[in-house]
Amino acid sequence: MTTHEMLPYLCVTDAEAAIAFYGTVFDAREKFRLTEPSGRIGHAQLDFGGPTLLLSEEFAEYGIRSATTIGATAVTIHLHVDDADAVMERALKAGATVHIPIGDQFYGERAGAFIDPFGHRWNVGHEIEALSPEEMQRRYTAMLEKG
Repeated sequence: MTTHEMLPYLCVTDAEAAIAFYGTVFDAREKFRLTEPSGRIGHAQLDFGGPTLLLSEEFAEYGIRSATTIGATAVTIHLHVDDADAVMERALKAGATVHIPIGDQFYGERAGAFIDPFGHRWNVGHEIEALSPEEMQRRYTAMLEKG
């Protein structure tokens, strides 16, 4: 099997608002959308400057529910960005809530996480030092041993 792409596909309660939020926070540009006669957005594609995010409104009739409706998300989307602090600031101003404050992390990134207004968790980070997997493991173990 050959995989050509992996595209996150989010379900949201208000696709129009989500498209605006992701545009504000990540400078994402809408590629296109498919809208039902009722106005429900059945599919939209957003360009994140290379990576693509897919999203749709809820389809309760098919068991497709948003993170807001189910009250949780099991997925985190991690984006490497030029300036994690600036992205976090834009996200908070646009209605996100802090999940993990921005800080220098053991794995060599300045990173943090937020929950967007649609219930999805986003990590944003930028590299501050290049580390080998062995060094990351050493730091991870040391951090956990400290308690």
